[in-house]
Amino acid sequence: MHPIEELAALRNPLPVPGSVTPEDCYADACEQVGEQRKEDALRLEAASDALAVDPLLLALEDLKAQKHAVDTRIRQLLAYGREFHGSRPYGLQELARAVGYSFSGVRTAYSETEIDQVATQIGREPNRPRRASAEHSR
Repeated sequence: MHPIEELAALRNPLPVPGSVTPEDCYADACEQVGEQRKEDALRLEAASDALAVDPLLLALEDLKAQKHAVDTRIRQLLAYGREFHGSRPYGLQELARAVGYSFSGVRTAYSETEIDQVATQIGREPNRPRRASAEHSR
């Protein structure tokens, strides 16, 4: 297998036997992953050639960007749960369990930046008065 095809295989893993429901769709799921791998390999090779960047480094940079985007969405959802949700905010421990943080980690995970982003996205201000202290800003 060519290194770019190997990277595509790692980026698009085959389903684990028994994980596809109904089971008779397993072959179809594997076929879909095979097609995704081919498309991914072509995109990865084209991007690598166009940018003159090693494909592995490009794949890692892509994952880093995805991780950053997910972290941003987590912070926004935490801000929503604490500042915007219903008449009473979600508890720190409940959110901490859901996201895998400590309860103090939830408290410090988001800032006015995320609160502003959430307010813009949902078109309203938070339920609670804004924090006045600049020490909470990121």
